[in-house]
Amino acid sequence: MPIKTLTKTAAKKPAVKKSPAKKAAASKSKLDTGTPLSVIIRRRIEAQKARFHANDNISAFMKPGELEGLVDEVALKMQAVLESLVIDTDNDHNTKKTSERVAKMFVQEVFNGRYVEQPALTKFPNVSHLNELMIIGPITVRSACSHHLCPIMGRIWIGVLPSKTSALIGLSKYSRLTEWVMCRPQIQEEAVVELADMLEKKIKPIGVAVVMDADHFCMQWRGVKDRDSKMINSVMRGSFLKDSNLRREFLSLIDKR
Repeated sequence: MPIKTLTKTAAKKPAVKKSPAKKAAASKSKLDTGTPLSVIIRRRIEAQKARFHANDNISAFMKPGELEGLVDEVALKMQAVLESLVIDTDNDHNTKKTSERVAKMFVQEVFNGRYVEQPALTKFPNVSHLNELMIIGPITVRSACSHHLCPIMGRIWIGVLPSKTSALIGLSKYSRLTEWVMCRPQIQEEAVVELADMLEKKIKPIGVAVVMDADHFCMQWRGVKDRDSKMINSVMRGSFLKDSNLRREFLSLIDKR
């Protein structure tokens, strides 16, 4: 009579249910694997229905360490551009690391105002109740046109007429804020308006004026190649717009610089 052998069946472990948060994290992890960092950042922005034009700041949608990751991605794509331009970067010692240099320049320098937070602007109370015209400048401007990514080099003057209750900021802060706004692909007409808006919001003066005088390499280096053309434009707010004498005083004083 055959002997029956009994085999022990392994006890099944009860299935552990994942929480909705863990499921979402796992799903996101799978989704992000192999996805370019620029696409991940873009998805965050689009999820909030925010704008990300060339002259917008997107620092709120970036996480620590991602700036370096963006440099790496831009370097890879810049290398593809050099190859499409039929440049032998393998044997040309001058262009071996050009893609890396250009990527660092774009992300960490000339377009850095897109990726980093606004510089801290320490404000002081107007203890002495100053209400006289202040002029800051010329502040050196380095930017790039958003049409051709050619340099824009120039100067900015800022006029401020504080009220007795206005906040005051240190002189260096005007330069820092100007650099933060200008370090993005721009058109000059929009850049000065954005700077004036920020100064009005931060200081709350009676009046603010911004004048920009710049050379545009998209006209000098390409196209018509006109070396002598400049662009000068101004934004006048509050008292500078209403009071012709104040406006005339401001413009005459910066003309002497």
